[in-house]
Amino acid sequence: MIPQPVQDSNRTLATSEAISDRTTPAVVYCEGHFSGLDGKTAHGLVRSCDGYSIRAVIDSQCAGLDAGFVLDGIANGIPIVADLAAAMALLGGSKGTLIYGMAPASGLFSDEDRHMLLTAMAAGLNLVSGMREFLGDEAAFQAAAQHHGVTIRDVRRPSALKDLKLFSGSISRVRCARIAVLGTDGAIGKRTTATLLVQALRAHGIRAVLVSTGQTGLIQGGRFGVPLDAIPSQFGSGEVEAAVVAAYEAERPQVIVIEGQGALSHPAYLSSSFILRGSQPQAVILQHAPARRCLSDFPFAPIPTPASEIQLIESFAPTRVIGLTINHEGMNEAQLTAAIALYEAELSIPVTDAISRPAANLVAMVVRAFPELSGVRQPLAL
Repeated sequence: MIPQPVQDSNRTLATSEAISDRTTPAVVYCEGHFSGLDGKTAHGLVRSCDGYSIRAVIDSQCAGLDAGFVLDGIANGIPIVADLAAAMALLGGSKGTLIYGMAPASGLFSDEDRHMLLTAMAAGLNLVSGMREFLGDEAAFQAAAQHHGVTIRDVRRPSALKDLKLFSGSISRVRCARIAVLGTDGAIGKRTTATLLVQALRAHGIRAVLVSTGQTGLIQGGRFGVPLDAIPSQFGSGEVEAAVVAAYEAERPQVIVIEGQGALSHPAYLSSSFILRGSQPQAVILQHAPARRCLSDFPFAPIPTPASEIQLIESFAPTRVIGLTINHEGMNEAQLTAAIALYEAELSIPVTDAISRPAANLVAMVVRAFPELSGVRQPLAL
């Protein structure tokens, strides 16, 4: 089998104050979940993190293994350890941070989680959390932070209500290609693909910027974005619009890639609709897991086909799906190769796997849809 990528699945200002010190050492707490879908925040941090220097992952069930090897079959030098004491030893005595690396559907902490986080604070570690419960609002954590001289960062905390943005039409000022990476399910790899896409475009000489819409991207050090599922629905599209406009005005990129959330067809999540309305992308790349039979965390609901999701997306918004990217969980190399060929024939769009196939495939997918990026001045036909 191909090593399994268990992928994904306060407003981040376009200034240095929104980015953590990139030399800050950190350990990621992911007890019992690093090899599962609920560990997707840890997965993202292990694969790419500008915000912190990740020194270890805590998960007693995978202790002794290399985090990169567990995810992608390629060692990256980040060890998985059994407990906090082992992780502290890898910090080398420097003041560090513990990042909560799990993303359960509930967004809530267990009693065991709270005990572990308070223990980490007592050991002198700052806390970073992307959960829906804000530790900074809880008396026990406020007292612990003050007593031990540490900080708490609740990444999902939205801006004050008075500062939230309604949709304003300012997206019309963004004069560059906008590509949303959507999916057929949650926790399917949209953020990973979006990150790899931006990296590939930059390596090719195309100025590209990522707009994050979830907590993991913001923890990774993303300069532009919003914790979308923490925003009141009335402001969802406006907050996405504001983040994209901020990215454009600060960087003047040729391409803005917008990280997707959930799926447009998903009965439990509405975030994709805000992304399509707020960012108004000219193009969409769709992420799909062919071996997945039902929606993650919703075993009673079958996963949609790429064809049905594409039809829905293109009916919902004036955009076009320009490519399909594969999450190869549960597939071997032969199955992945066959799936790529099958979907290309069925959908008549480029298909690739962002992790196991060359990055050049992602660039070619974009340039095919936006030929002006290769010097040919032609508009994208919708």
